[in-house]
Amino acid sequence: MERVSLDDLEPAEAAEGVHLALMAGTESMNVQHFEIEPGATVDEHSHPHDQTGYITQGELAFLTEGDEIVCGPGDSYAIPGDQTHAAENRGDEPVRGVDIFSPPRENPSWQTE
Repeated sequence: MERVSLDDLEPAEAAEGVHLALMAGTESMNVQHFEIEPGATVDEHSHPHDQTGYITQGELAFLTEGDEIVCGPGDSYAIPGDQTHAAENRGDEPVRGVDIFSPPRENPSWQTE
């Protein structure tokens, strides 16, 4: 068993105002914590991983293939692998939550060494 505390990690700034920390993982999935500052945007992108997540604070607008879905505290979401998506924090408070990726993200480009 592996235990990883967010308190023990130093998040990386993947884009302006977007802070990510890779947490626990196995051979089939891993967990990533995120904090997105007010006004910050996760640019449109895709990846081969299925991505599910849960919002603990704030509201995050997801933009996918012409649709817009807003998720807030207590909401979860699922984005299939290879689906193009973006996200925007249009609110006045940080958005915090967790993402789970399967297969796991190994050495993402934003991760510091």
